[in-house]
This record gives sequence, structure tokens and C-alpha cells, in this order.
Amino acid sequence: MKFLRHSVVGLVCLVVGFLLVWQPLPSQAQAQASAPAKGKPALYEFGAKYCVPCKEMKEVMAALKTSHGDQVEFRMVYSDEEMPLFEQNKIMLIPTQVFFDASGKEVDRHIGALPKEEVLKKLKELKFIR
Repeated sequence: MKFLRHSVVGLVCLVVGFLLVWQPLPSQAQAQASAPAKGKPALYEFGAKYCVPCKEMKEVMAALKTSHGDQVEFRMVYSDEEMPLFEQNKIMLIPTQVFFDASGKEVDRHIGALPKEEVLKKLKELKFIR
């Protein structure tokens, strides 16, 4: 009886482990479409449409896109529309802002909403804007 119980527990652990580790890999086209444009730094705002702080960040991002869109790519990424991008960037909490340099490499991230002035300060620290 003990052997049977250990076998069942082992099998369950094996299946759960397999399900946690295995994930379908995104296609090359999908990966390229989700990466920031080369040659221009980017700020991606990861959130959800139902999230109140995310709605506030959407307004901040829109204002920044208007004022600094020529220097930085600003993009809203929603969990219900682009979950592979959430997984690729290991987003666990929303809202999360991820800052990418001109080569597409992540250089910083922040969890939680930020006022426009704080985002501008961070963009200047990272030398994304003048």
C-alpha cells in the first residue's frame, strides 16, 4: 500500500512539474513583433484594462507619447491581449513599467503607478531624453 501511495504521489509531482516547466515557445515572428524597435529606447507599460492604477498610467503614457514620442517608444501592453509578452518579460504584478535601451535590452523596471514627473525623471536618468 505504501509503495502504491508513493508511486501516485511521484506521478502527480512529475505531471505538475512538467506542466509548470513546459510552455509553448513563441514563434519567431511573434517575438520580433513584440520587441522594442531597434535604435530607439522604449518604455513599456504592462497592465490590464480593468486596473485603476493602469488606467492612470495610460493617461501618463499618452501625455509622454505626445511630448517625447520622437525620442522614446511608449507602448501599453495589456495582459488580456499580449500574455506572451508578459511571460517573456516575467511580469508578475501590474502596473509595471519596463525601460529598454536603444538595443532592446532591459535597463530598468518599476512596479506600481508613477506620476508623469517621476517617469520624466527616470527617462532623464537613463539618458533616454534630453
